[in-house]
Amino acid sequence: MRKFWLLFSQTATVFLAAYFVVATLKPQWLNRPALGNAVAVIEAPAGGAAGTGAGVGSFATAAKAASAAVVSINTSKAAARNPNIDDPWFKFFFGDQGDRSEPQVGLGSGVIVSPSGYILTNNHVVEGADDIEVILNDNRRARAKIIGTDPETDLAILKIELDKLPVIVLGSSDTLQVGDPVLAIGNPFGVGQTVTSGIISALGRNQLGINTFENFIQTDAAINPGNSGGALVDIQGRLLGINTAIYSRSGGSMGIGFAIPVATARQVLESIVKDGQVTRGWIGVEPQDLSPELAETFGIAPAAMRTGGVIITGVLQNGPAAQAGIVPGDVITDVAGKPVASVTELLTAVAALKPGVPAALGVLRKDKKTEIAVVPGTRQRPKIRR
Repeated sequence: MRKFWLLFSQTATVFLAAYFVVATLKPQWLNRPALGNAVAVIEAPAGGAAGTGAGVGSFATAAKAASAAVVSINTSKAAARNPNIDDPWFKFFFGDQGDRSEPQVGLGSGVIVSPSGYILTNNHVVEGADDIEVILNDNRRARAKIIGTDPETDLAILKIELDKLPVIVLGSSDTLQVGDPVLAIGNPFGVGQTVTSGIISALGRNQLGINTFENFIQTDAAINPGNSGGALVDIQGRLLGINTAIYSRSGGSMGIGFAIPVATARQVLESIVKDGQVTRGWIGVEPQDLSPELAETFGIAPAAMRTGGVIITGVLQNGPAAQAGIVPGDVITDVAGKPVASVTELLTAVAALKPGVPAALGVLRKDKKTEIAVVPGTRQRPKIRR
């Protein structure tokens, strides 16, 4: 019996020793992970992200879907001729050196939004340019012409003549939420197409003094000079906005960038392509943000201020608002069913109205709420300063 137990113990010892050696050096023989790689890994399904090289959390698919439609834009503007160059005394003192100013060049980005060659970009990218060259991600080049511009939103529409153009898919900026992941694609500093990632930091940013009509998407995705006119896209590669500005003390990205929502860009695009310009509504009033002081001046009950709105301090004689019966002291609380709480919101809501088509304005007069139908006129385009 003792010999049998001794044989059993020796056999068990040899077996355990062999098992330990195999488990350490050849774990795959036992169908288990190596000791140094004991973290559980979830395999991607066949044909999924692993098949495209995009792992869990990767934005490669979105970047690939959108990047082809994002272009680089090179602009040049002829040097301004010195007005004194023909003056004999000027030539006597300065000679030909007085007219040696260099042409101005600029860099920016754009997004192809139509197979016909229409490109969305920023107005400030192409403003005043004499020559515009578009460079595609596949290195094709084409001269672009300006179809139309809208300085009040800082948008411009270009057109190129090339075949088989990649086109970005337009998303919805109206369903965005703070915290949604996004990508910014453009050509910062002229180094070549670059993709950066971040989240939506805020929505509806206005009163920044950048454009007349401001409703910016704020993001922390890195945006730098040269990114202007580029694409802000979601994780499916769909266009959410046109990158247009950054907040910076150094000229580089500090984590605060602004993009024009695709809803605004789509409206501008359709108006310019169809009519050659953007037509906006106008009612002829001088509005101010409602304050306790103004409420007291115009006799508005304190309880009525809880509804919010914009107070009208002036009305243009014979303008659309005056003809509808709006008077100074009225508080506009909503436009066509859309609440307005600031001058910027009122301006944007009125601009969205179609000229000649009556629209209902919610008006608070003293302490009584009423609804007034106004037939908006056409907002005059701002004069371009040269």
